[in-house]
Amino acid sequence: MSLTALLVDGLTVRFGSFRAIDDLSLAIDYGEVRAVIGPNGAGKTTLLDVISGITRPKQGRVLFDGAHDITRWSESAIARAGLRRKFQKPSVFEGLTVRQHIAIGADVGFRSRLDAPALEDRISEVLETVGLTEQGERLAGELGHGHKQWLEIGMVLASDPRVLMLDEPVAGLTDEETERTARLVRALVRPDRAIVVVEHDMDFVERIADRVTVLHEGRTLFEGSMDKVRADKAVVEVYLGR
Repeated sequence: MSLTALLVDGLTVRFGSFRAIDDLSLAIDYGEVRAVIGPNGAGKTTLLDVISGITRPKQGRVLFDGAHDITRWSESAIARAGLRRKFQKPSVFEGLTVRQHIAIGADVGFRSRLDAPALEDRISEVLETVGLTEQGERLAGELGHGHKQWLEIGMVLASDPRVLMLDEPVAGLTDEETERTARLVRALVRPDRAIVVVEHDMDFVERIADRVTVLHEGRTLFEGSMDKVRADKAVVEVYLGR
Protein backbone atom coordinates (compact mmCIF):
# COMPACT_ATOMS: atom_id res chain seq x y z
CA MET A 1 0.00 0.00 0.00
CA SER A 2 1.26 3.46 -0.90
CA LEU A 3 1.65 6.03 1.89
CA THR A 4 -0.21 8.47 -0.35
CA ALA A 5 -3.93 7.88 -0.63
CA LEU A 6 -4.59 10.52 -3.29
CA LEU A 7 -2.17 12.31 -5.57
CA VAL A 8 -3.74 15.13 -7.55
CA ASP A 9 -1.39 16.00 -10.40
CA GLY A 10 -1.82 18.98 -12.73
CA LEU A 11 -5.61 18.89 -12.52
CA THR A 12 -7.63 21.32 -14.61
CA VAL A 13 -11.41 21.50 -14.83
CA ARG A 14 -13.18 23.95 -17.14
CA PHE A 15 -16.80 24.91 -17.43
CA GLY A 16 -16.85 26.85 -20.68
CA SER A 17 -14.20 29.55 -20.31
CA PHE A 18 -14.23 29.32 -16.49
CA ARG A 19 -11.44 27.33 -14.86
CA ALA A 20 -12.95 25.81 -11.71
CA ILE A 21 -9.64 24.05 -11.04
CA ASP A 22 -6.46 25.42 -12.56
CA ASP A 23 -3.42 23.11 -12.75
CA LEU A 24 -3.94 21.91 -9.18
CA SER A 25 -1.50 19.49 -7.53
CA LEU A 26 -1.63 18.12 -3.98
CA ALA A 27 -1.03 14.90 -2.06
CA ILE A 28 -3.20 13.47 0.72
CA ASP A 29 -1.72 10.72 2.87
CA TYR A 30 -3.25 7.76 4.62
CA GLY A 31 -3.71 8.38 8.33
CA GLU A 32 -4.48 12.08 8.00
CA VAL A 33 -7.48 14.36 8.09
CA ARG A 34 -7.06 16.94 5.33
CA ALA A 35 -9.32 19.98 5.37
CA VAL A 36 -9.89 21.85 2.11
CA ILE A 37 -11.06 25.41 2.65
CA GLY A 38 -11.44 28.60 0.66
CA PRO A 39 -13.96 31.16 -0.56
CA ASN A 40 -17.00 30.23 -2.62
CA GLY A 41 -15.93 29.33 -6.15
CA ALA A 42 -12.43 28.28 -5.07
CA GLY A 43 -12.85 24.77 -6.50
CA LYS A 44 -13.44 22.77 -3.30
CA THR A 45 -16.61 20.94 -4.34
CA THR A 46 -15.32 20.52 -7.89
CA LEU A 47 -12.27 18.74 -6.50
CA LEU A 48 -14.52 16.30 -4.62
CA ASP A 49 -16.63 15.90 -7.77
CA VAL A 50 -13.53 14.84 -9.74
CA ILE A 51 -12.40 12.40 -7.03
CA SER A 52 -15.94 10.97 -6.88
CA GLY A 53 -16.20 10.52 -10.65
CA ILE A 54 -18.98 13.07 -11.11
CA THR A 55 -16.85 15.53 -13.10
CA ARG A 56 -14.20 14.75 -15.72
CA PRO A 57 -11.09 16.95 -15.77
CA LYS A 58 -9.84 18.68 -18.90
CA GLN A 59 -6.34 17.55 -18.03
CA GLY A 60 -4.33 16.04 -15.20
CA ARG A 61 -4.81 12.93 -13.13
CA VAL A 62 -5.84 11.70 -9.68
CA LEU A 63 -3.86 8.70 -8.50
CA PHE A 64 -5.48 6.51 -5.85
CA ASP A 65 -3.18 4.41 -3.68
CA GLY A 66 -0.16 5.52 -5.72
CA ALA A 67 -1.07 3.58 -8.83
CA HIS A 68 -4.61 3.99 -10.18
CA ASP A 69 -5.66 7.04 -12.20
CA ILE A 70 -9.36 7.29 -11.32
CA THR A 71 -10.23 10.25 -13.56
CA ARG A 72 -11.77 7.94 -16.17
CA TRP A 73 -13.43 5.53 -13.75
CA SER A 74 -17.18 5.49 -13.24
CA GLU A 75 -18.74 6.72 -9.99
CA SER A 76 -19.67 3.16 -9.05
CA ALA A 77 -16.16 1.82 -9.73
CA ILE A 78 -14.65 4.56 -7.58
CA ALA A 79 -17.09 3.81 -4.74
CA ARG A 80 -16.38 0.07 -4.97
CA ALA A 81 -12.65 0.77 -4.75
CA GLY A 82 -13.22 2.38 -1.35
CA LEU A 83 -13.55 6.10 -2.05
CA ARG A 84 -16.82 7.24 -0.49
CA ARG A 85 -18.42 10.65 -0.08
CA LYS A 86 -20.99 12.24 2.17
CA PHE A 87 -22.58 15.11 0.30
CA GLN A 88 -23.33 18.50 1.84
CA LYS A 89 -27.10 18.13 2.14
CA PRO A 90 -28.40 15.01 3.89
CA SER A 91 -30.33 12.82 1.49
CA VAL A 92 -31.93 9.88 3.26
CA PHE A 93 -34.78 7.47 2.56
CA GLU A 94 -37.35 8.81 4.97
CA GLY A 95 -39.42 5.62 5.01
CA LEU A 96 -36.49 3.37 5.95
CA THR A 97 -35.11 2.84 9.43
CA VAL A 98 -31.69 3.95 10.55
CA ARG A 99 -30.51 0.31 10.64
CA GLN A 100 -31.71 -0.24 7.08
CA HIS A 101 -29.67 2.74 5.91
CA ILE A 102 -26.49 1.35 7.46
CA ALA A 103 -27.24 -2.05 5.91
CA ILE A 104 -27.49 -0.43 2.47
CA GLY A 105 -24.15 1.29 3.00
CA ALA A 106 -22.44 -1.93 4.07
CA ASP A 107 -23.99 -4.01 1.31
CA VAL A 108 -22.90 -1.74 -1.54
CA GLY A 109 -19.49 -1.04 -0.11
CA PHE A 110 -17.77 -4.26 0.81
CA ARG A 111 -15.88 -5.95 -1.97
CA SER A 112 -17.37 -9.32 -0.95
CA ARG A 113 -20.89 -9.52 0.42
CA LEU A 114 -21.22 -9.98 4.15
CA ASP A 115 -23.22 -12.94 5.42
CA ALA A 116 -26.20 -12.14 7.66
CA PRO A 117 -24.42 -12.39 11.05
CA ALA A 118 -21.45 -10.35 9.83
CA LEU A 119 -23.78 -7.72 8.37
CA GLU A 120 -25.65 -7.39 11.67
CA ASP A 121 -22.33 -7.05 13.51
CA ARG A 122 -21.20 -4.38 11.07
CA ILE A 123 -24.47 -2.44 11.43
CA SER A 124 -24.24 -2.49 15.22
CA GLU A 125 -20.59 -1.42 15.12
CA VAL A 126 -21.30 1.54 12.84
CA LEU A 127 -24.36 2.65 14.82
CA GLU A 128 -22.25 2.70 17.97
CA THR A 129 -19.47 4.63 16.25
CA VAL A 130 -21.78 7.39 14.99
CA GLY A 131 -23.82 7.47 18.20
CA LEU A 132 -27.11 6.23 16.74
CA THR A 133 -27.54 2.88 18.49
CA GLU A 134 -30.67 4.04 20.30
CA GLN A 135 -32.10 5.40 17.04
CA GLY A 136 -31.65 2.16 15.09
CA GLU A 137 -35.33 1.32 14.64
CA ARG A 138 -36.51 4.88 14.02
CA LEU A 139 -37.47 6.02 10.55
CA ALA A 140 -34.91 8.36 9.02
CA GLY A 141 -37.66 10.89 8.30
CA GLU A 142 -38.18 11.32 12.05
CA LEU A 143 -34.59 12.39 12.69
CA GLY A 144 -33.41 15.95 13.18
CA HIS A 145 -30.83 17.54 10.90
CA GLY A 146 -27.84 16.63 13.07
CA HIS A 147 -28.86 13.00 13.36
CA LYS A 148 -29.37 12.83 9.58
CA GLN A 149 -25.82 14.12 9.09
CA TRP A 150 -24.47 11.39 11.36
CA LEU A 151 -26.63 8.81 9.62
CA GLU A 152 -25.14 9.71 6.26
CA ILE A 153 -21.64 9.52 7.72
CA GLY A 154 -22.62 6.10 9.03
CA MET A 155 -23.81 4.99 5.59
CA VAL A 156 -20.48 5.76 3.94
CA LEU A 157 -18.54 4.47 6.96
CA ALA A 158 -20.39 1.15 6.76
CA SER A 159 -18.57 0.36 3.53
CA ASP A 160 -15.20 0.57 5.34
CA PRO A 161 -13.80 3.28 3.01
CA ARG A 162 -10.12 3.85 2.29
CA VAL A 163 -10.84 7.49 1.42
CA LEU A 164 -13.70 9.22 3.24
CA MET A 165 -14.89 12.56 1.83
CA LEU A 166 -17.10 14.81 3.97
CA ASP A 167 -18.63 17.86 2.30
CA GLU A 168 -19.57 20.49 4.93
CA PRO A 169 -20.46 17.94 7.64
CA VAL A 170 -21.36 20.57 10.26
CA ALA A 171 -23.44 22.92 8.09
CA GLY A 172 -26.58 23.83 10.04
CA LEU A 173 -25.52 22.03 13.23
CA THR A 174 -25.68 23.43 16.75
CA ASP A 175 -22.48 24.06 18.71
CA GLU A 176 -23.03 20.84 20.66
CA GLU A 177 -23.65 18.83 17.49
CA THR A 178 -20.56 20.37 15.88
CA GLU A 179 -18.43 19.35 18.86
CA ARG A 180 -19.80 15.82 18.68
CA THR A 181 -19.08 15.67 14.95
CA ALA A 182 -15.49 16.80 15.54
CA ARG A 183 -14.98 13.96 18.02
CA LEU A 184 -16.53 11.53 15.54
CA VAL A 185 -14.25 12.58 12.67
CA ARG A 186 -11.12 12.20 14.81
CA ALA A 187 -12.35 8.76 15.94
CA LEU A 188 -12.53 7.64 12.30
CA VAL A 189 -8.80 8.20 11.66
CA ARG A 190 -6.90 5.00 10.81
CA PRO A 191 -3.43 4.37 9.36
CA ASP A 192 -5.05 2.91 6.22
CA ARG A 193 -7.68 5.63 5.73
CA ALA A 194 -7.53 9.22 4.49
CA ILE A 195 -10.27 11.68 5.42
CA VAL A 196 -10.92 14.76 3.27
CA VAL A 197 -13.19 17.46 4.70
CA VAL A 198 -14.56 20.54 2.94
CA GLU A 199 -15.84 23.00 5.53
CA HIS A 200 -16.36 26.72 6.24
CA ASP A 201 -16.41 26.47 10.05
CA MET A 202 -12.80 27.33 10.92
CA ASP A 203 -13.07 26.35 14.59
CA PHE A 204 -14.25 22.91 13.50
CA VAL A 205 -11.42 22.67 10.98
CA GLU A 206 -8.92 23.54 13.69
CA ARG A 207 -10.31 20.72 15.85
CA ILE A 208 -10.11 17.98 13.23
CA ALA A 209 -7.47 18.73 10.60
CA ASP A 210 -3.89 17.50 10.53
CA ARG A 211 -3.22 19.67 7.48
CA VAL A 212 -5.24 22.35 5.71
CA THR A 213 -5.22 23.17 2.00
CA VAL A 214 -6.52 26.62 1.10
CA LEU A 215 -7.86 26.90 -2.45
CA HIS A 216 -8.35 30.17 -4.31
CA GLU A 217 -9.46 30.43 -7.94
CA GLY A 218 -8.82 26.73 -8.47
CA ARG A 219 -5.25 26.71 -7.16
CA THR A 220 -3.51 26.04 -3.87
CA LEU A 221 -3.01 29.33 -2.07
CA PHE A 222 -1.51 27.84 1.10
CA GLU A 223 -1.00 24.51 2.80
CA GLY A 224 -0.08 23.76 6.39
CA SER A 225 -1.43 23.63 9.93
CA MET A 226 -4.47 25.71 10.86
CA ASP A 227 -2.28 27.95 13.03
CA LYS A 228 -0.11 28.76 10.02
CA VAL A 229 -3.18 29.21 7.82
CA ARG A 230 -4.60 31.80 10.21
CA ALA A 231 -1.28 33.66 10.21
CA ASP A 232 -0.81 33.79 6.45
CA LYS A 233 -1.47 37.28 5.08
CA ALA A 234 -2.68 36.09 1.67
CA VAL A 235 -5.21 33.70 3.25
CA VAL A 236 -6.48 36.40 5.58
CA GLU A 237 -6.85 38.80 2.66
CA VAL A 238 -8.77 36.50 0.29
CA TYR A 239 -10.71 34.37 2.76
CA LEU A 240 -10.42 34.58 6.54
CA GLY A 241 -10.59 38.37 6.68
CA ARG A 242 -13.88 38.53 4.80
